[in-house]
Amino acid sequence: MNFVNKTAIITGSSGIALATAIALSKEGAQVHIAGIDEGHNAEAKTAAGKLPITVHKVDISYEAQVKLWIDSIASQSGGIDILINSAGIQTFGNIESTETADWDRVMNINLRSCFLTGHYVYPHMKKRGGGSIIHVSSVQGHSNQNNVLAYATSKGAQQSLTRAMAVDCAKDNIRVNSISPGSIRTPLLEYSAQQLASEDKSVEDMIGEFGQSHPIGRVGSPDEVAALICFLVGEKGGFCVGADYLIDGGLSAQLGV
Repeated sequence: MNFVNKTAIITGSSGIALATAIALSKEGAQVHIAGIDEGHNAEAKTAAGKLPITVHKVDISYEAQVKLWIDSIASQSGGIDILINSAGIQTFGNIESTETADWDRVMNINLRSCFLTGHYVYPHMKKRGGGSIIHVSSVQGHSNQNNVLAYATSKGAQQSLTRAMAVDCAKDNIRVNSISPGSIRTPLLEYSAQQLASEDKSVEDMIGEFGQSHPIGRVGSPDEVAALICFLVGEKGGFCVGADYLIDGGLSAQLGV
């Protein structure tokens, strides 16, 4: 794959976002990451090394910050070719226990940010003659476990947003797709494991259990997901439009998910 002279913007600065940034930059892309967590941003800068990756502190739940970030990159680079919405948060709770503030926060970060970035990147991609957009959704958008009401809802909505955008944007040679990972070893997965760990089960024990729930018997790596994203946004993925691509170690193929 060759991404020379391509400009990519990515929300999120750890896990899948960082792995994808590194993969794209190694193939020649100029990559801009938007992250809010200072620790993750610092780690991303270190991991990037001398690769053409710039880390920006941006709160993607604020429209003005998103617009400024995108417009400034487009102005500096002459346009934007690739948008990957990978930022996300997870809360635990059902319809009774989920607080309104938690619901709003999840929707703002996981869903509204996809609308905002798409809204502001669209005119720049049109001027460029096309582009590619990826929403990093989840298997939880297909079928979900207990007590992840807000997260699962946001991920299902991302897939609907993908289809709606794809139909509208294809005429301008802008391809929109989503991917749905299973359990991937990211800070978000480690956070989930921490919430479920106990005196009898460590975080590593929980991650091992997550892996065993997948037919392949392990959790995935961010690099494996990044490889799929790079294919979808590249020339060889040129006929991929408006679809959701599962990358879940067989999790959703088995009964009882």
